[in-house]
Amino acid sequence: MNPQHKFTHVLLMVLACLVPLVTLFILMSIGMAIPSWYFWLVLLGGCLAMFYFMGGAPIKEKAPASDAEPTEDKAVRADPALVRSVEDIFKPLSQYASGEMTIVEGRLLTAPDNAYPVLKERFTNAGFKTYLQEDDAGRTLLILAPLLSQPEKTKSALPWLNFVLFVATLLTTTWAGAAHQGVDIWAEPQKFAVGLPYALALMLILGFHELGHYFTARVHGMKVTLPYFIPVPFALGTFGAFIQMKSSTENRRALFDVGVSGPLAGLVIAIPALLIGLKYSTIVMGSAEVGIMEGGASVGSSVLFALLAKLALEGAITEGHQLILHPLAFAGWLGLLVTALNLLPIGQLDGGHIAHALFGRKKGDTIGTVALFSLFLLGLFVWSGFLMWAIIAFFIAGTKSAPPLNDLSPLDSRRVAIGAFAFILLFLILMPVPHAFYQSLGIHCPYV
Repeated sequence: MNPQHKFTHVLLMVLACLVPLVTLFILMSIGMAIPSWYFWLVLLGGCLAMFYFMGGAPIKEKAPASDAEPTEDKAVRADPALVRSVEDIFKPLSQYASGEMTIVEGRLLTAPDNAYPVLKERFTNAGFKTYLQEDDAGRTLLILAPLLSQPEKTKSALPWLNFVLFVATLLTTTWAGAAHQGVDIWAEPQKFAVGLPYALALMLILGFHELGHYFTARVHGMKVTLPYFIPVPFALGTFGAFIQMKSSTENRRALFDVGVSGPLAGLVIAIPALLIGLKYSTIVMGSAEVGIMEGGASVGSSVLFALLAKLALEGAITEGHQLILHPLAFAGWLGLLVTALNLLPIGQLDGGHIAHALFGRKKGDTIGTVALFSLFLLGLFVWSGFLMWAIIAFFIAGTKSAPPLNDLSPLDSRRVAIGAFAFILLFLILMPVPHAFYQSLGIHCPYV
């Protein structure tokens, strides 16, 4: 994608998401009553826009389906003699075509890590892209897709669009941080420093998250863009950030590393920001409730948040369960939430990639479907906010994770342990503190 097309692509996505939301914000600010269906329509439209622009356009090449059916298509296929030439490492049992792909069912004669580099080199020289995957029945498939002609390389353009979006998001998050403190920096620009603790902490959390993906992908030889930040002139000041993958993932180890690196990198900033900010936060006495947009948070809303609050506030936390978070703590709290949402084992989310790498394509897709359905149920019967995230996850992430080229090599024990740790973190962030544990944790219990 050339720079002009990339700019148009990102600009259209941002406009398609922001224009309806800005309109909604303006109507609410002038006191106009907004029906609930309009909010859900705006949310649905934004999800569809992000799904189209992020999922449909950036990568022209689609990963092949490992359960494809045979066809009689006369498109380019691999010569059977060429397939038989790899019988020293892969024993072909049957061969058929599916669209432009040649699918060979067979049996590996050596470990996937040893076989795939050889298969890749031989078929690349013959003009085919090589996938080594497993179908739903557990059969080994060698999938060959004709290599697309590569456009001539042009001099790389400066990432000015990334820089412009970064600066714009820094401005909107600074405005949002100041607004949460009751300061309108458009009217009083000299007080902009009020919004900086929130803005800088949140930008660092989002930036570290995306740069974790970026540098890990580069280590694995993958082509990837710098982060695109998404500014919004209301609410939290941003819709987060994202990067675009420009090449396929080589194997399940690379898929796992890229997936897990972002959430863990973001927590490197989120947890210290939360611990420091909690020391300057206010404990609300009694049963008063403070909304999220006013910086309010319940200590018992998350096991991990409760542990961090206990660590930062010590005995003071026995006086009340509701906190008015300092802007730095509010940014850290949002960092925990962003981490948890990304770790959900659903489709193209980071957690979906981790689950695919840990359990394989079939089990990973099943886990994604169950997790998405559970999120819908939680949204209907527990907290309506989960319903919003379920809708966003469905349109952006789907339920299926894109398989790597070599989807047969298992993870080593170190990565399995890190994956288990990541999902334990997800549980600790999303799980509220059970009633019985308030006293043992030494925090104020609102139920007695």
